[in-house]
Amino acid sequence: MRDRTSSDNDDRPKPASTTPSASDKAKASVKSRDMIRDGGSGSRSRLQERKQSRELSVSPVVEGHSPLMRTSISSPALEKNPLLETPPTPIPHDAPAPIADHVRQHAARLPSPWRCSFLTLATSMAALLLLFTIVHSFLNRQQDPKGCAMSYMMPRFNHFADFDTEHTRFASKYSLYLYREGGVDDDVRVKGIPVLFIPGNAGSYKQVRPIAAEAARYFHDTLRMDGHAIGDGKRPLDFFTVDFNEELIAFHGQTLLDQAEYLNEAVAYILALYHQPQRSLREPGLPDPKSVIILGHSMGGVVARTMLRMPNYQEKTINTIITLSAPHARPPISFDPAMVETYNDVNTFWRDAYSGLTAGKSPLDDVTLVSVAGGGLDTMIPSEYTSLTSLVPDTHGFTVFTSSIPNVWTGMDHLAIMWCDQFRKALVRAIFDVIDVRRPGQTQSRPERIRAFRKRLLTGMEPVVEKGLLEKEPNFFLTLEHSSTAIMSHGERLVLRSLGDTGTTKAHVMPVPAQPFVEGSKFTLLTDQTLDAGEEEGTLSVLLCSVFPPPSGFAVLSYAINLDSTGNSAGSTRLACKNAASDVSLLPASTNTSVNAFDNAKPFSYLQYDLHTVADYQFVAVLEKAKERQPGWVMAEFSQAAAASIQVNKGHHQILMGGLKVKLPKQRPMMTEIKIPEVHSTLFAYSLQVKQKKCDKYASSFAPLMRQYIAEPYESKYFVNTKGGNINVHGLSPYMPPPLLGGGATEGLSLQLWTDPTCNSTVEVSLKVDKLGSAGKLVMRYRTVFAAFPLLVVALVLRKQFKVYDTTGVFMSFTQSMDQCIRTSLPAIFIALTFFGVAVSKSSHNIWTRHLLSTSTGTSEQTIDFTVNDLMLGTSDPFFWFLVPLFAIIAVGICIAMNYIVLILEHVFALIFSCVRAWTQRTVDEHRRSQGPLTATQRLVTTGILVLMVVTVIPYQFAYMVLCIVQVATCIRALKGARDTQSAQSYNFYNYTHSMLVLMLWILPINMPVLVVWIHNLAVHWLTPFSTHHNLLCVLGYILLVEMMSTNNMIPRVMNRSIRLLTNTIMFIFAIYAASYGVTYAYMMHYFVNALCLWFFVIHLSSGPVSLANLVQYITGADGSSSSTTSKGKKRP
Repeated sequence: MRDRTSSDNDDRPKPASTTPSASDKAKASVKSRDMIRDGGSGSRSRLQERKQSRELSVSPVVEGHSPLMRTSISSPALEKNPLLETPPTPIPHDAPAPIADHVRQHAARLPSPWRCSFLTLATSMAALLLLFTIVHSFLNRQQDPKGCAMSYMMPRFNHFADFDTEHTRFASKYSLYLYREGGVDDDVRVKGIPVLFIPGNAGSYKQVRPIAAEAARYFHDTLRMDGHAIGDGKRPLDFFTVDFNEELIAFHGQTLLDQAEYLNEAVAYILALYHQPQRSLREPGLPDPKSVIILGHSMGGVVARTMLRMPNYQEKTINTIITLSAPHARPPISFDPAMVETYNDVNTFWRDAYSGLTAGKSPLDDVTLVSVAGGGLDTMIPSEYTSLTSLVPDTHGFTVFTSSIPNVWTGMDHLAIMWCDQFRKALVRAIFDVIDVRRPGQTQSRPERIRAFRKRLLTGMEPVVEKGLLEKEPNFFLTLEHSSTAIMSHGERLVLRSLGDTGTTKAHVMPVPAQPFVEGSKFTLLTDQTLDAGEEEGTLSVLLCSVFPPPSGFAVLSYAINLDSTGNSAGSTRLACKNAASDVSLLPASTNTSVNAFDNAKPFSYLQYDLHTVADYQFVAVLEKAKERQPGWVMAEFSQAAAASIQVNKGHHQILMGGLKVKLPKQRPMMTEIKIPEVHSTLFAYSLQVKQKKCDKYASSFAPLMRQYIAEPYESKYFVNTKGGNINVHGLSPYMPPPLLGGGATEGLSLQLWTDPTCNSTVEVSLKVDKLGSAGKLVMRYRTVFAAFPLLVVALVLRKQFKVYDTTGVFMSFTQSMDQCIRTSLPAIFIALTFFGVAVSKSSHNIWTRHLLSTSTGTSEQTIDFTVNDLMLGTSDPFFWFLVPLFAIIAVGICIAMNYIVLILEHVFALIFSCVRAWTQRTVDEHRRSQGPLTATQRLVTTGILVLMVVTVIPYQFAYMVLCIVQVATCIRALKGARDTQSAQSYNFYNYTHSMLVLMLWILPINMPVLVVWIHNLAVHWLTPFSTHHNLLCVLGYILLVEMMSTNNMIPRVMNRSIRLLTNTIMFIFAIYAASYGVTYAYMMHYFVNALCLWFFVIHLSSGPVSLANLVQYITGADGSSSSTTSKGKKRP
């Protein structure tokens, strides 16, 4: 068999055929002048010209070719393929060149992948500065104070070992426990109302300890000795908890479904325990429980709602769900398609149940859902995601922030919400408020539950909170006598600066203004005393009274207490009264020494009634019952809406540019409300300043107190002794679905300011945008954008590389392509995206746009489109147009930084690889063998094993990680080959593999969460495969292309104009999709790149006829285009 190289040399053209033409000489002269202009020596220009001519005549070199080889490699396939370049002219044997000069020549001619232009550098610096500003703002500005007190307990857990595989197929993976508080309740028999705790993402079953311990102690120390409570059906709570082995449920939809299935089986098992006499200790005559109260933390709250959607759910076994920091509205991350699909399915089920779209009675008609959010301190999930406004109506549930809850008044982070002492007390009392052991469901009716939760968890000033006064019958009989009664004139303000001055009970009677009432007029009362409900001896009572005789239907005997101030009621006016203590709202104490709302101080008592609510009464009586003089103050008044409410009609731009200032006059009500409808976005933070001048005559009874609040969800924050503070709201947020009942309008921010009205001094309130503080708000709302937008940039850079390569034969480096894109395509694309975002946001409520969106999403025009905010920036407010170019600059900078990080790693690994090989090599032959790629058989076996494992054992995410590692190795080999040969073709191949590695690394974070879940399951010996992650097609494109590149095959140039256009179109569509839906459907990026890799693999096959025979030749390595060469120029047999 004759040597192929000799044959190729014999077929070379004669030296005469290498004589350059006149046009070639002219071109060479131009190149020579260009090199002189670039800094070359004029005396060497002719020599460089001759050397360049020789170098340009070298045939295409693949990995392993020596640049000094004087022979060309040709084959019929290469000569006949119309997609490839014209075969070059071989170099003559004469005119030898020194090796050092040759290497330097190529180094000077080939651009360095490290080199970047000033524009690229400036863009990188701007991006890093913006990113640093955003992160610094997030970590250091607009931070809410932390006020949680530590909780303590003595936990005891009883494991239910008999809840085994006979009850559930997950018995070997999960476990069920019963909590008991040591020293309080050591009996492991069930005896009360069952409550099931569901931990969240990576949560522990032991997290239930603080809440369960408080429930045990509260019943033991308080309720069991309260006859009224026992008579109302209050019994201890049996807290059950589930050990999920700290699964990462937020990353994997199938795991969420598995937990929901297990929990439904656990509920059935728990309810069965109460039927077993040996395991139950219940009073005779009480019905056996038929439902369980669910308490879910974080993703556990989502699992709780999913339970009602599962096939094994037993109807009416769940009627009350309380969730803590649970992301109900949308998934925290959209990397797993099963998670996004589960969210859509569960949320659609809940919406349909309350929208009348289900046949017959709604399956959720008796279910109450309460969602509690931690606020700005929660950096795990945006607190807006806890909102229920798009899922349930007000009659069945609501969302409240911990800063709103009376006697809590502080935000808390994602974990602190489970152990915060103030909050666990409020939560436990709320649960006891709704339980009733006398009913099979173990709870009160749904309307009663909602009423009790609102009363305990809301401030009491919300319109949805029902006034308890309206349901009561008059139970006080008040006789007015001039010597013991102060009847005030209409409009007069009641001010008491001390109590007990007269030493006897005294009634201060305030006439209710005559009708008709002006809308918004109120009665308000504020005091530092606790209002007496009539059952205990207090210092102050507030009564709403009507003139006796009472309305028809009430008998005199119904009055439980007869109060006669003088002992002689002859000729005196008699009033029938109701005690208003049940409607009191607690406010944090605000004195000159107050610092935070959560300070350990006795709260203020506040009463507020709209006048139409008290229209049936003629008087408000304030009973001063102190027997001796003592400190304390009371202020009460009737206020008109015009004086008590101020609306600021300023738009976004006006507030952003100049802020706003409101000056309150000297003569003003005790409570003034400032409404700012345009302040409702979570993306803005504000700085508030309150300036009050000194009082004229009297010292102020209390320091200014401010409450900021929004109506949906119920979020309030208090500022005591206020001079100002940070204002940020959780209102309208990106990517949030619209409300269940339609409409997107919001009342915006409201500021309620309580000041001493007798101070007779003006107050100035100013609000301005905290621009630096607002930057930090982007982190929680747009975290995924920083992964989606860089994919847009990488796709456009790769598109530019292929366009230039198909045109010139030079595959630019990633840095070069980035530089050209910054100058040309990227600004145009981002400007177009900016206008597109503005157009979509402005037309989000347009009838034609709704029709288009309803057609694309499969919804009807009459129904609400809950996906309307899934696009791009996720907001319908065109004011935020500037976010597109902002994220664009950051994305470009991140991509540039990522490129250099990968370059550094490649060079470091290449250096390490070279050092290790030099140290371990024994012979020259061994070294040569180590440089070549795997043989065809080895490649086939390795690929086959990987494919088989994906189909059977491992998820395709694991295969993707392996492919990334293989691609890193390919890049290192390509880099080493390029540095050894210094040829343009070798650098082309290295740049190609490097760019594909950068693209694959951006996809890697999408696949990592599922991979981590799989590894976690292996750690707990759960070997059941994920049925949703063994689809070979999801990773086939990556496998084929990475394996193709591992054989050192450079992708051929595409000469067909239609194929070029198709390639550019595919990458352009991928880039636009990444910008438009990359946040909401991030997992689609993996599928897009997989399809792109498959297309590149098809282009690889185009180096020969695209046929089954060519594919077989590629696999077996029989084709010359698929084989590699050794460093000496001989083909490997």
